[in-house]
Amino acid sequence: EYNPIDHLNTIFAHPSTLSSIAKTSYALDKYQDELDVEIAGLVRHQSASDVESIKSIRAAKDDLAELFPKVEDVRSRAMQTEEAITEMTADIKRLDNTKRNLTLSMTALKRLQMLTTAYEQLRGLSSSRQYKECAQLLQAVIQLMAHFKSYRSIDQIAILSRNVSDLQRELLEQVCEDFELTFAKAEVAQRRGVLAEACLVMDALGDNARSRLITWYCNTQLREYRQVFRGNEEAGSLDNISRRYAWFRRMLKTYDDEHAVMFPANWRMNEMLANAFCEGTREDFKGILLKSVRRADGLSLDVDLLLSCLQETLDFEHSLEKRFNNASRASIDTLSSDSEKAPVFSQAISEAFEPYLSVWVEAQDKKLSNMIPQYRQQPLRPPDEEFSPQMVVPSSIELFNFYRLTLAQCAKLSTGARLVELSSVFAKYLDQYAQQVLLFYVSERPSGQTPSKSPQLEDSILVLNTADYCFNTCTQLEEKIKSRIDEGFKASIDLQSQADAFMGIASATVRALVRRVEVDIEPTWREMRNTGWSKMESVGDQSSWVAEMLKLIKRRAAEVLSMLHKQQYARAFCDNLVDSVANAFIVNIFQCKPVSEVGAEQMLLDTYAMKKGLEDLLNINAPPNSPSPAGYIRRVGQSMSRLDPILKTLQVRPSPPEALVQAYLIHIADKSDANFRKILDLKGLRKQDQSHLIELFQAHRASPRNEKLPPSSALLAPLAVTGLGAAGGPTIASGIGNLSTAATLGTANLPARFDPSTFGSAIMNAARDGVDRLGTPTLGSTPSQTPSGAMSPPTQQQPSRASFELSPAAMGATNLNENLRNIGKFFKRDIGGFGGRFGSGSKPADETG
Repeated sequence: EYNPIDHLNTIFAHPSTLSSIAKTSYALDKYQDELDVEIAGLVRHQSASDVESIKSIRAAKDDLAELFPKVEDVRSRAMQTEEAITEMTADIKRLDNTKRNLTLSMTALKRLQMLTTAYEQLRGLSSSRQYKECAQLLQAVIQLMAHFKSYRSIDQIAILSRNVSDLQRELLEQVCEDFELTFAKAEVAQRRGVLAEACLVMDALGDNARSRLITWYCNTQLREYRQVFRGNEEAGSLDNISRRYAWFRRMLKTYDDEHAVMFPANWRMNEMLANAFCEGTREDFKGILLKSVRRADGLSLDVDLLLSCLQETLDFEHSLEKRFNNASRASIDTLSSDSEKAPVFSQAISEAFEPYLSVWVEAQDKKLSNMIPQYRQQPLRPPDEEFSPQMVVPSSIELFNFYRLTLAQCAKLSTGARLVELSSVFAKYLDQYAQQVLLFYVSERPSGQTPSKSPQLEDSILVLNTADYCFNTCTQLEEKIKSRIDEGFKASIDLQSQADAFMGIASATVRALVRRVEVDIEPTWREMRNTGWSKMESVGDQSSWVAEMLKLIKRRAAEVLSMLHKQQYARAFCDNLVDSVANAFIVNIFQCKPVSEVGAEQMLLDTYAMKKGLEDLLNINAPPNSPSPAGYIRRVGQSMSRLDPILKTLQVRPSPPEALVQAYLIHIADKSDANFRKILDLKGLRKQDQSHLIELFQAHRASPRNEKLPPSSALLAPLAVTGLGAAGGPTIASGIGNLSTAATLGTANLPARFDPSTFGSAIMNAARDGVDRLGTPTLGSTPSQTPSGAMSPPTQQQPSRASFELSPAAMGATNLNENLRNIGKFFKRDIGGFGGRFGSGSKPADETG
């Protein structure tokens, strides 16, 4: 609500505003005068409009007073007109009703006459067994009788209805009697025409009559079969199952030759006979199988006999399906009838075997358990067959072919629980094939007088191709099983873990290929460590060992890449190799103590030369001037850039000390005293000279701008400093094998020096310890992120030499398979970014790699 006091207080809120009272009072008076004038004008306008409204209302009332009498007059005239029309048409309506009743009466009398005549004729024809005419006349009588259902309250009509019903029953019994006598006296050939006409009468009598005759015929034809195979235990045993099917085939031939002409085609009498045979045989087999399981002598069901009987049954069902599932059963929609036609005889008899199919699944399990050791003993390829980069191990094709045939057979028998059991068997032996066959091929192998030998390059390529083939086929196998199994069981079908295990084999094989290059370039790293980095006076061209290393890398890589027919694996190999070189470079820097500022600058130049040489690695076998994929070049840059923080820090002189501390905080960027000491040790500073620098470092790291730095750099944490002739202090053993400890590559447990006798065990340990090619840490360790975005190495200690003497048999198969799957998941994730759908063939790497 409006409050004038509040308004005045607002206007005169301060004593200084009181001087404007006169001006405010004048403005209010003027506004009041304007409102008075506006109100007076509105009052005059409203008065004039009220007078006009009153006049309009009065005129409307006068018009309504005139309209009401006119409406009443029109209504009264309409009522008079309606009465006149009704009087005029009353006689016509009575005539129409009379005509309609007369027409109905004449029609009913005519139909009654026709029904009476037809009934009398039908009685005469039935007594003389003229069935063809009887069928036609019977249909007419039944149709005429349907018109008199509402007249059954009339005695004459009720009597006639009972007579017609009695005559239908007499015809039914008469036809059945004729069939029984004819078959009993074996006079089918002589009376075939009469019986065919009698079937027309049964058709006219309706579905019940037809079903009765069909049931009688089937029972009559199968009576001998039941007597022979149910009454005699020997004849009815599973051993004589072929005699059952041979007997029925003879029965069908007899039907085709002698009985088919008697029955209308739409009755499908032969199919009804087959259905009756299948139902009876199925029940017989259920009883026989149940007795076989509960045998008193304790012997189990003979699997070979069961499979033989099952196969014969499936063949028999297939023959019936092929015979009866024909075009006559197609739907009205001819375009969809073939595809939507449901099988009629599928599992008609074999359903009895389904509860016992576990025995069959166990038999498949036993076959596979014998196949895996045989595959392990077979050579990778036939001796007389030349190597091809696209080859796979023949046993893998044989294994999946066995799976395909077994799946097709099982799907005919059961699409439910038994198929789930079979898929579990498939998964079990896929795991065993990955672990016991493929992994065995890239493990240590006895060779003459030597303890073991590493796999040949061609063998590694074969295993890689096979792992890729098995990965893709596992996925297809899972989809195939899901397409055949019942909807409720689809969720229980999962072969993805097996596919991941094969991807783990591929990862381990790629790592083994990289290991070959690592062994080749070990002498060049030794040359690097022997260089006097502290005595360099100036920076020259790249070091001699860099050129030799690039030469060795490219020679071995060209050999490997020429055999990798899929671009995804070529890219994975190059990525692994680049990571290996970068990690080895870092480790060897810390073995070159002391390193002067000039030496660090020379190393930085060598890093650049190494980076440029590795950028062309992926296209080493391509035509000249072929550009490398942009994604791969970025990958090389990211891997080699991990050396920059260390080398740029080493380039800074220790005097003034603030410069070295600031360089460390900028490039290494952590708060670790231990890591800072590693840099000081690497520069060759004496212990007494390090104290002041460490105190200065502790003071600078406590400043607010450095409070967000991580406690320790993942790059330096696993490394230790040593030098030629250096004594004391923690060291990391020399040798390319130790790169796996600080590397992001997969083989964390390789020994310090390459030893062919431990190469296979190292691969096994890589799978056992759950390491993937991009540095997935061993189980239980925690990865961290480097400034360049690469995964940091695990911080665990190098395992002792004794740990490599474990045989594959001593490892837990479950843990091995699980770790292979974990490796495969990471490898599939990374390799999937190299272009296209993984495993889709040899395609160029995606530029966004």
